[in-house]
Amino acid sequence: MKNKEKILDIINKGEGVTSSEITLKLGVTRQYINSVISELVTEGKVVKIGGTRHAFYVSNPFLEENPNLVPSLFKKRYKNKSLEEHKVLANLEEKFPLILSLQENVRSIFTFAFSEMFNNAIEHSQSKNISIEIYIKNDKLSFIVLDSGIGVFRNIMNKKGLNSETEAIQDLLKGKTTTMPKSHSGEGIFFTSKSADLFTLDSFGYQLIVNTKTEDTAIRNTSKIKRGTKVTFEIEINSKKHLDQVFKKYTNLSDESDYGFDKTEIRVRLYTVGGIHISRSQARRILTGLEKFKIILLDFENVPIVGQAFADEIYRVFQNKYPNIKIEEENMSEGVRFMIERAKNEARK
Repeated sequence: MKNKEKILDIINKGEGVTSSEITLKLGVTRQYINSVISELVTEGKVVKIGGTRHAFYVSNPFLEENPNLVPSLFKKRYKNKSLEEHKVLANLEEKFPLILSLQENVRSIFTFAFSEMFNNAIEHSQSKNISIEIYIKNDKLSFIVLDSGIGVFRNIMNKKGLNSETEAIQDLLKGKTTTMPKSHSGEGIFFTSKSADLFTLDSFGYQLIVNTKTEDTAIRNTSKIKRGTKVTFEIEINSKKHLDQVFKKYTNLSDESDYGFDKTEIRVRLYTVGGIHISRSQARRILTGLEKFKIILLDFENVPIVGQAFADEIYRVFQNKYPNIKIEEENMSEGVRFMIERAKNEARK
């Protein structure tokens, strides 16, 4: 039996074993034992409990039988000075080892989503402090990133010269929206929201809710004004979702594609009040920034009708200006389908 297998066997048979105890049993160096155990922890085969000096290691089955050994909640407040998200994540994994025992696909999603949202708070919020909260409850993994800064929607609104927080949310939903184009692609919030089961952004009385389980997205006004930005992320610990599948859904996989983020989905009903899309200006609002994409999917769910000018702006004016962009539709009512087909026919003349 190789040393790695022997170490795993010792931990599996024990009720909490230290690296010193394993060193004595195998007669090898402490440095070697620590290196092998670190690999086992990274692979999710064993769980580290406690800090560096008082750490001990247990098997996953033993941890399931003794859940009180590890905390189910981690909270910490950081000063936003010289923060680096990868160091915070490493500290989090040490203090909250349940993260390391998650199945690989969920752990990858958590690592991506948490790193993106914490980095956003570091670089965009202008907040003096950033708080985090991670917990596992009712077979769901959740995290919160909270700051008291400028606010995600107001920041986008001010930097892009938009008229309201609602317009900022609308731009955010398209993807590729960033206030720092030289250092950020604007993909972080978009893909984080798509990788969650439930994702919420709450800032200064405006709330964006993305529920991928019910395939619903909502923009709400809240009576309770939250200064700064609160990000809430939730996913089932037994989720079958994979991060690469999330990215592939919004990647054009045609022969001509460079496999970049060049496909977006627009829920048309979120871009006006009342669900009626009639004017040319409403269409222009939807189309703003979409020239960055190669495929645009327009979802007309709960949109009863569109106007001639609205359809003409999309299917003649915009399409003639950007002929290489493919526009697709789904969930059209008969009234919407009629106006869109009419606009397409007029554009061909």
